[in-house]
Amino acid sequence: MKVKKAIIPAAGLGTRVLPASKAVPKEMLNIVDKPAIQYIVEEAAAAGIEDILIITNRGKGIIEDHFDYAFELEAALTGRPDKAKILKQVKDVAELANIYFLRQKVTKGLGHAILCAKSFIGNEPFAVLYGDDVIISEDPVTAQLCRTYEEFGKGVVGVKEVTREQVKLYCTLDVSPLKGRAMNCHSILEKPTEEQIMSLYAILGRVVLPPETFALLEEGFAKCTVGEFYLTDAMSDLAKAGNLIAYDFDGTRYDMGNKLGIMQANCEVALKHPEIGESFKAYIKELAKTL
Repeated sequence: MKVKKAIIPAAGLGTRVLPASKAVPKEMLNIVDKPAIQYIVEEAAAAGIEDILIITNRGKGIIEDHFDYAFELEAALTGRPDKAKILKQVKDVAELANIYFLRQKVTKGLGHAILCAKSFIGNEPFAVLYGDDVIISEDPVTAQLCRTYEEFGKGVVGVKEVTREQVKLYCTLDVSPLKGRAMNCHSILEKPTEEQIMSLYAILGRVVLPPETFALLEEGFAKCTVGEFYLTDAMSDLAKAGNLIAYDFDGTRYDMGNKLGIMQANCEVALKHPEIGESFKAYIKELAKTL
């Protein structure tokens, strides 16, 4: 079955990038000239996703505004030949896909956020694009995972190898070779200790899951009494049942919930930007001489 729906969880508080995220949602922090979440929506649309649900919470209405038409702005730009390109860019944002919004009224973790989308997804496979993660690639990572889902009929998690210190902050996977970049995933453990590390592969921001994931989420949520409820738990259940694949995706991932990640994204995207790339490259070369 083709994957046509996606969820973008964007309800996090952004505590790692305070004070910038106090008034502006971290998903709206810019990478050069576009907010981070626009890169994520563009990736989903380029992968053939038609319906996108963005899960927000209080204070994030600016995200909805960004993906709506801006009549006053568009009127001010209309009829001005010198502004024709920017007018098209502004209008295109509102036409990327069918975009819907849902508020997660209580912050109970990623598992709960995805569970809130059950009625939106129905009995279909779906992609999840984490709101903190912008991934730049020629071939959209979501498309890479969707093709793998369609080939094997199993859930797919996008992974990359990280350092031992990083894997302790993310999760660790027990994997074995399958085909090309695809691996069978047998188990997942969130935030492992040194002794619990199974591999240095960690899930980084993109997954495609079957509809039966919701039954696993409901079962897990019923047992969760305190703290956050992890999506990883349901994915681990899929893995133990032999229904999950890890895919070593092709792309560069930037952690937009991290100050260094934001600066890396801005610097590397700016170097390839069609308008400022060459000038920025010259600036960086001169700046490097002073370091």
